[in-house]
Amino acid sequence: MNQPREPIFNIPSSVVATVALLGLIHAIRELVLTPAQAQRFLLLFAFIPARYDATMLPGGVLPGGWGAEIWTFVTYALIHADLTHLGFNAVWLLPFGSALARRFGALRFFAFLAVTAAVGAAAHLVTHPGKWELMIGASASISGTMAAATRFAFQRGGPLVARYSERSDHVPAASLGAALRDYRVLAFLGVWFGLNILFGLGSVPLFGGEQSLAWQAHIGGFLAGLLLFSAFDPNRTQVSHDGESTHH
Repeated sequence: MNQPREPIFNIPSSVVATVALLGLIHAIRELVLTPAQAQRFLLLFAFIPARYDATMLPGGVLPGGWGAEIWTFVTYALIHADLTHLGFNAVWLLPFGSALARRFGALRFFAFLAVTAAVGAAAHLVTHPGKWELMIGASASISGTMAAATRFAFQRGGPLVARYSERSDHVPAASLGAALRDYRVLAFLGVWFGLNILFGLGSVPLFGGEQSLAWQAHIGGFLAGLLLFSAFDPNRTQVSHDGESTHH
């Protein structure tokens, strides 16, 4: 008798749709739009800190006006510089995004991606006021999924502790306090922050040194995922640092 396929290999449709959308947008930008149209597309949908500083804008406004000041907090995450950039983000989205999508459901998952992207953009804006450099890429949201996954992945029966089953992504999550007392979570946080700072400061080249890393946005998305996890989690039971279950 054949064994049923393990759920860990079944990528949720919401994650498949996200990757497909990212790929479609990149294909249209590279293969359909003219260079002038592609440039305008970036000015409309990439995140540009100078957009929020009137003294930096020639003629007083960028394409999109006040609407772009709102939607670019999210739309920048749908655009990627090249196939390497897109592929790198997709590779990380598949495991961490799938775990969250199975736990949250599609609507909460999409909302989570949008919120972590927006917080990442806000962190970038605060640290790069008035800058003209365009920020694109889903890394802030993906960083958020990585942080959120630490709240349940290391728990008893979780996907990083026990043999994977349909219940692995639905185990009670650790409270924030309990997560920050778990040496495994702290080790993960240390490695993640360390790598981002090394890449961001240029100590380690990224993709051959051809692209810079918006590491402040990554940290913003990561912290948002860690801190806001409970607001999106439909399972309201959390495990405190003393092992007791609480309901929120």
